[in-house]
Amino acid sequence: MEVDKKEEIASESSEEQVVNPWEVSAKDGGKIDYDKLIDQFGCQRLDESLIDRVERLTSRQPHVFLRRGVFFAHRDFDLVLDAYERGDKFYLYTGRGPSSEALHLGHLIPFMFTKYLQEAFKVPLVIQLTDDEKCMWKNLSVEESQRLARENAKDIIACGFDVTKTFIFSDFDYVGGAFYKNMVKVAKCVTLNKAMGIFGFSGEDHIGKLSFPPVQAVPSFPSSFPHLFPGKDKLRCLIPCAIDQDPYFRMTRDVAPRLGYSKPALIESSFFPALQAKNGKMSASDPNSAIYVTDTAKDIKNKINRYAFSGGQDSIEKHREIGANLEVDIPVKYLSFFLEDDAELEHIKKEYGEGRMLTGEVKKRLTEVLTGMVERHRMARAAVTDEMVDAFMAVRPLPNMFE
Repeated sequence: MEVDKKEEIASESSEEQVVNPWEVSAKDGGKIDYDKLIDQFGCQRLDESLIDRVERLTSRQPHVFLRRGVFFAHRDFDLVLDAYERGDKFYLYTGRGPSSEALHLGHLIPFMFTKYLQEAFKVPLVIQLTDDEKCMWKNLSVEESQRLARENAKDIIACGFDVTKTFIFSDFDYVGGAFYKNMVKVAKCVTLNKAMGIFGFSGEDHIGKLSFPPVQAVPSFPSSFPHLFPGKDKLRCLIPCAIDQDPYFRMTRDVAPRLGYSKPALIESSFFPALQAKNGKMSASDPNSAIYVTDTAKDIKNKINRYAFSGGQDSIEKHREIGANLEVDIPVKYLSFFLEDDAELEHIKKEYGEGRMLTGEVKKRLTEVLTGMVERHRMARAAVTDEMVDAFMAVRPLPNMFE
């Protein structure tokens, strides 16, 4: 079995860091040790040979998130590429837990990357909106969770997904039939002790939380979508996600062979840091830690200038002498995510790191990049109608999904 003693601990709750689907933090506000996570979770680092293979197989430049190590770890991504090279297709699965009215930039990262994968490999995609999960974890009403799911769907659609290759579904709306049958099959394979070991559940958690993991597991199985993949029960699934979601899919990969399914493959990202760099990732619960897709140009400028932690020195003289500490500088980290031009990024890092460029100049460039990005997203979202949402969420075949 794949889940050994090392992998059963999803919440790595040592004194140094905690990483699980509900909490990401490092000791004393330090940075997450991703090498340690790879070792503890039992996944593999995404190396240059795999990135080169992606470029060769797709005949296009790898996404900036691949080139710069934002997506840095994987499980069986190499096997997916092997199969693709033999002519076997796969499908993509990712999701969103709708707990806020609007998305912040950290929420957009898996969707931006998934859109690239869909276009590059010409494969279908299922997007799960876990409105049931947020109802249980965030103490939201069923009705409010459903409303937020639909609002978040508009932001997801605004990322540019192909409606002829994409099915978006809400758990409250879709769970039943073949999907529910797979949930029951998974649930019967996971003991209470195993669930507590993987997810860190305690006797104080309500039983709804214990029952949820199979819901997130079974979109990994093509038979959960008989209207999309009839007779394709062996079709492989690739899941782009942040590494904090890994526990769900360690469990899924453990039970899949027992149910006659292929293990889902994963490609996993690091966390998008908060502006203040106090913890492992940007948080929707602290509006000053995040740039939202609803922020105005003035909001973005003020947040970056006021809150973005700088690695620059206390005085211009000292900065000119020793330069910026790029390891802790949030504006540089954000540019590493969103500035497309590799040459410009390297120029900024060199000039800033050697003290010739000042913090204010770097923050100004970041403000320009993020303002343009958010404005483009806002315009795209404004064009998303309720009818478009209905089209993406309609249970229907996708006849051209592999073309």
